[in-house]
Amino acid sequence: MIRLTNTVCIPYGELRFITSRSSGPGGQHVNTTDTRVTLLFDVDASPSLTQFQKVAVKGKLRRRIDKRGVLRVTSQKFRSQKTNKDSAIERFVELMRWALTPVTPRKDTVVPKSAKRRRLERKRHTSERKRQRKTPDVSGEY
Repeated sequence: MIRLTNTVCIPYGELRFITSRSSGPGGQHVNTTDTRVTLLFDVDASPSLTQFQKVAVKGKLRRRIDKRGVLRVTSQKFRSQKTNKDSAIERFVELMRWALTPVTPRKDTVVPKSAKRRRLERKRHTSERKRQRKTPDVSGEY
């Protein structure tokens, strides 16, 4: 079982793994072994998540989820397939924890009166300075 939060656990049986050739380090070894690991997790079919949690995950991780509702996490950092598998699981846990954390609503704040007063004073001061820079109108016409 993978524990994501206090209330959400996902069994390893819901995760699928696909291996393929990695483009990372390995020299001659890289041409013969499948070290890249792709973790697949079907968000829509998961009995471990509530409908609300599925919507949250699909909303926050929409770039990583395909049209069928399958989340894809890939790892090819290491030369070992097992290490890449562990890395993919670790990244999956990070992404799911982030997706399942509720968004805290923004609190409306009020600008203090002193800040408004200072801003208006600065504007008046700048306006006065620029007005004094003007050359006076000597044509005599008003």
